[in-house]
Amino acid sequence: MPAALTLIRRTIEDHCPPGVLPSEEAANGLYGLGLMDEAEALAAAIVATIDQMQLRVMTKPPSPSIK
Repeated sequence: MPAALTLIRRTIEDHCPPGVLPSEEAANGLYGLGLMDEAEALAAAIVATIDQMQLRVMTKPPSPSIK
C-alpha cells in the first residue's frame, strides 16, 4: 500500500471512532485488494465518522440559556 494511504489509514485508526474502519484484512475482503478499493474503505470510514458526529450533535439537548 502506498505511503499516503497508509498515513490516512493510521490517522483514521488513531482519531476516528472505533469500528468505522475495518482492519486491512477485512477491508480487502469487503472492498477488494486494489488501491482504489482501499481508498473506498478509507472514504467510507470518513463518511461514517461524520455521520456519527452529526448524530451526536442532533441528539444532544440544547444548553440552558443563561439569564
